Order: sequence, then C-alpha cells, then structure tokens
Amino acid sequence: MSQHTREGSITSDHIKVTKRHGNSFRDKLYLPAIYDGVKVTFKHLFKNLNNINDIETLRYPEEQPTDITQRWRGLHRLTHRADNSIACVACFMCSTACPSNCIFIEATQRQDGKDEKMPASFFIDTLECIFCGYCVEACPCDAIRMDTGIFSLTGNKREDFVMNKEQLLSHKGAFAEEISCARN
Repeated sequence: MSQHTREGSITSDHIKVTKRHGNSFRDKLYLPAIYDGVKVTFKHLFKNLNNINDIETLRYPEEQPTDITQRWRGLHRLTHRADNSIACVACFMCSTACPSNCIFIEATQRQDGKDEKMPASFFIDTLECIFCGYCVEACPCDAIRMDTGIFSLTGNKREDFVMNKEQLLSHKGAFAEEISCARN
C-alpha cells in the first residue's frame, strides 16, 4: 500500500479523493443556482398555461379517486364474530404495536359466560395515528381492520377525530367480509 500526500493529507491507493465543489465565488453567491431553479419553475408554468385543458384535475370530494385498491389503509374498524359479539379480546397487542401510541383500551370481563376479556372502552385518536397498519398486523383475533374505504376524515374540533368503540364497530368493510375470522 503506497501512501502519498495531496493537499496535506495522507491517502492510500484504495481511497478516492473527491474534489469539493462550491469553493468558487460564483458558487458561494447561490444566485446562479436560484436562477436555474426559477428558470425550471417558469418553464413548467408556461407549459401548463399553454396547455390548460391537458392538466388532469380531480374535483375532490365530489369526484373520488378511481385508483384506490384493497391495499390502501383507510379508517379503522372493529369486527364482529358470527354471534354478533365483538371480536376484540382486549389483549392490548394493537396498542403495544402502535408506534404513535394512539390506541387506548380498557379491558373488562365478558358478561356472556365466556372466559375471556373484551374492551370496556376502545379509542383511536386519528390525529395521532400515522396509518401504518401495525395494529392490524399485530391483532391475533383479526378484530381490527383498516378496510373501511374512508380515506378522509373531517371535523370541527379535536374530539371529532377520536373514534370510540361504538363508532369503530359501526364502520363496515368496503373490500372484505364483515365477520371476523376469530373463533366463537
């Protein structure tokens, strides 16, 4: 391995020395770079103004997107079992897997004689949710899904964006069957 000096530093043969750009007075002004950016912007602006009818627009929400598939993650919902009971067993797997900590569950014992838990309260703060789908993947009972087909949520105050158990149970699946795969 041979060593030689270049600009006061010692390098070996297998290290590539790259010349640093931006040391000239022209580069330090930033004006040429700003000019180039403005030139590209105006080029696109004039191109769009000349072909105003060729610009594709979607008048949302009156027109809905047509490219939404089953894999898109929409608003959450809780599923039912075949006997119409809630499929969630309050195992806290969804809230544990949630990276944004937006799922809040309070557990209670079921009152119908089955030896398992159920959520007394179940809340999802959709303003905190990042819609990653980890809660759906973590659920061992297939109790939570994100297949409602609802992709935009509106409200006037923060409380409108916190979904409770009754709201989550009322959402229907847009793409899949309604009954959970969980055992009865």
